[in-house]
Amino acid sequence: MDKKLFCKGYTWGFFSREGELLSEEAERSMKRLASNGLDWICITVNGWQETFYSTTIFSLYGLTQTDEEIAHAVSMAKSLGLKVCLKPMVNCLDRSWRARIDFPSEEGSGYWEKWFTSYNRFMVYYAKMAEKLGCEMLCTGCEMAGMDKQSDRCRYMIKKVRDVYSGIIMHNINHGDELRFEWLGDVDVIGISGYYPVTDAANRSIDFMRKRWSEVVLRLEKCHEKYNRPIMFAEIGVRNEQGCSSYPWDFLYRSEKPVDEQEQSDFYESAMEATWDIPWFCGYFWWDWKAVIPAEEKAKDNRDFTIYGKLAEKTLRKWYTEK
Repeated sequence: MDKKLFCKGYTWGFFSREGELLSEEAERSMKRLASNGLDWICITVNGWQETFYSTTIFSLYGLTQTDEEIAHAVSMAKSLGLKVCLKPMVNCLDRSWRARIDFPSEEGSGYWEKWFTSYNRFMVYYAKMAEKLGCEMLCTGCEMAGMDKQSDRCRYMIKKVRDVYSGIIMHNINHGDELRFEWLGDVDVIGISGYYPVTDAANRSIDFMRKRWSEVVLRLEKCHEKYNRPIMFAEIGVRNEQGCSSYPWDFLYRSEKPVDEQEQSDFYESAMEATWDIPWFCGYFWWDWKAVIPAEEKAKDNRDFTIYGKLAEKTLRKWYTEK
């Protein structure tokens, strides 16, 4: 394992609202997160397009983090001794998942050309910012399966980013796409959204999770062998609701199901146990920790992905401080 690259990380501040990253609450949140033994943090910034079939990406007042807010968040992270991955993410106002962004590719249709012209401007803008702010890593896309099919255009996008950014380039694909896109050897690190189902309706034990993770590792190894690049979990996590480890990508609350902190904690434990010491595996940006957190006595009322104030936070701290 390359210890210089290995990320004891977490994703912070996704969908933060206007002004939140500049607040005292955000400073308290990041300090609490860092106290769990982190050495990396992934700071997100949200770009937007109207629909999954729109061709223009833009900033949106109140919903896109300002340059001042991003610079302040990076400065806070640096003051805490954290390395930073800047993660610009495109979202759709029609609530479509960004993986659905796709267009006809017939010669002369022009949709992909228009979209990539906009996306390249978006990505190069934040690549320049990452360089200026000293961010050690930049994520060039997150779960963008439609985009990632466009190999030549993606290679050109990476070239444009390298022209202005000298740090580590990581690209985040979705689980299941580990062997799908031929151009991934052009980046430095392949990030995977590791929302793998590791239980089923009848089996939710940690031993069953361990068995499932061993199968996941074999697929990750094939990805590493195909592209000759280190692999990390650019996103990974699960909510603390019973059964969520069988569909960890799901953010829908099911009020009829009980809270289950142990299942969430076991997901963390088994995932790190399965991957920690693999030479070609280089870490985690767990999903996700809010820029504003409630009083700790209210944390356990939350069924979201955050582990703040939950059993899984102790599990993370154990791995990040004792390993």
